[in-house]
Amino acid sequence: MKLILIGSHLCLERGFVLNKLKDYKVEIDFQDISSSFPALKLFLNKREHDQKYVPVKENGGIGIPFMIFEDGTETFSLDEALKKVSEH
Repeated sequence: MKLILIGSHLCLERGFVLNKLKDYKVEIDFQDISSSFPALKLFLNKREHDQKYVPVKENGGIGIPFMIFEDGTETFSLDEALKKVSEH
């Protein structure tokens, strides 16, 4: 299973999420918004246009890490992501 993980190397949670997903043999395309303009552009497009980000922004959050699975499933939740990968 493959997914895009949008995050930042500056985010402490990112390391935990990456390690947990790797435990499940997930192929991860890590998009680091802190060091890549294309990754930052992807993140900003999601943040500005995706309804999932509305409550994040209302609560003063950033909205990373954010996971996009190859089937189009999107989530902020590591628990949801792990449940999805364990089903495959």
